Amino acid sequence: MQAQPLEKVIVETGEKPDASIIWLHGLGADGHDFEPIVPELGLPDHLAIRFIFPHAPAIPVSINNGYIMPAWYDFKQTDLGIEHDEKGISRSAKQIQLLIEQQEMHGIAPDRIILAGFSQGGAMAIHCGLRQAEPLAGIMALSAYLLLPNQLEDEMKDSARNVPIFMAHGVDDPVVPCTAGEASRRKLEKAGCRTEWHNYPMEHHVCPQEIKDIGWWIREALKKKG
Repeated sequence: MQAQPLEKVIVETGEKPDASIIWLHGLGADGHDFEPIVPELGLPDHLAIRFIFPHAPAIPVSINNGYIMPAWYDFKQTDLGIEHDEKGISRSAKQIQLLIEQQEMHGIAPDRIILAGFSQGGAMAIHCGLRQAEPLAGIMALSAYLLLPNQLEDEMKDSARNVPIFMAHGVDDPVVPCTAGEASRRKLEKAGCRTEWHNYPMEHHVCPQEIKDIGWWIREALKKKG
């Protein structure tokens, strides 16, 4: 089945962007959620970036009594390590892949594309980013965790081991426990991935120091080679 295009919010930091950041929101939010963060990143004027904030499809979410809300996949249990929604993950992965391919059609090379996300969106960023035929500039996973961990080493591309991964988590996160993020980081490192880990004294959100660190990491990930 052909992937359905996602509605999205686009913010460009300069004329003729030569880099793109696809930023996926968390459960129940939408593409506007992280739109205000762009000017707070402190990025230099010479970086012309197209930020893409897609809206997840609205689906029934089991853990919320089937209430329909924006979600990249369904949640059936509070334990994030049990029974991942493979069908929903696959559907969203195809839609995210379409976003990446659209940027390539606009002349943005894969190594100038960052796939980012928060919570559910961060889990999808890791999932999709490590399965790209051509390596991306980077993967950012905020307050997130690893989906389908037993499939990781069979499905990830060898070249993905060189893609920088920024992982950040709140030590007091009651929604996605910091231990889940740390376990995911260890699994990724065991698979040979280049992870950079940060934790902050916060719950399930982002904080000013984290935003500053993200800005610095984006600069490094999009630094021109050669």
